[in-house]
Amino acid sequence: MRETWRRRGAIALFVGPFFVLFAAVIIAPLAYAVYLSLFSEQSSGLGFGGAETVFVGLGNYLATLKDRAFTDGFLVILGYCVFYIPLMIGGALTLALLLDSGMARAKKFFQLALFMPHVIPGVIAGLIWLYLYLPGISPIVDLLGGVNLLGGDHALGAVVNIALWEWIGYNMIIYFAALQAIPAEVLEAARMDGAGPIRTALSVKVPLIRGAVVTTVLFTIIGSLQLFTEPIVLDNASDGIVSTWTPNMYAYNEAFGNNDYGQAGAASIMLALLAALMSFFVTRWSSKR
Repeated sequence: MRETWRRRGAIALFVGPFFVLFAAVIIAPLAYAVYLSLFSEQSSGLGFGGAETVFVGLGNYLATLKDRAFTDGFLVILGYCVFYIPLMIGGALTLALLLDSGMARAKKFFQLALFMPHVIPGVIAGLIWLYLYLPGISPIVDLLGGVNLLGGDHALGAVVNIALWEWIGYNMIIYFAALQAIPAEVLEAARMDGAGPIRTALSVKVPLIRGAVVTTVLFTIIGSLQLFTEPIVLDNASDGIVSTWTPNMYAYNEAFGNNDYGQAGAASIMLALLAALMSFFVTRWSSKR
């Protein structure tokens, strides 16, 4: 009996800090956001008595869903995912397969060079590319004949490009590590059966790292729903990006632009629930496969 309690105490000692941190960083902010989403600041009397906090229940959620600025943000996210996810996954996988091939040279150098952009904070990356997008001072814009890369027609592509520059090396490292774990005898058997490098890559290597691919797709989808840093940096310089361009930017604008913390909380909770549902369905689909 004493041994059992001692074992449980050891488990609690090691696991307890994680749950305390998880509750403080994840559970408590979510609970507070739910609380805020149920209330609204409304003027009292004829407007001379200031404002009072009123319980509105699901009123903030209904108002947010009816707001075109919020729902249109998901159309932007959809367009972003259509371009970003295939380019990200396909590019990272291609780079990982090239580095894993026998013809690759200086693997360590290229791994480091491709991963380095991920080390740069998103705000700094946005500022770097903002300079490269601005007409008059950007050498890239001059080479392209003065095309406005921050215009309404190119704003989405500008954000996708920054995200690719930041994250393609990170996902490439994940795929490369998964490729290194493939047993050598499996690859040798493929070569003995007459499979060339391309056939081996597509028919042997890629299927064996499917778990890593599914994981990165899941993280990329969730990251796309949380798109905020890059467009908020480009906001003032682009006529195609507005303060409510994405759902995350909408919540930020409601909280700190309109001082409506109730509606901002409602938008945040709905976004979190959508991310959780997508995570569940992608994980369920991958486990069935």
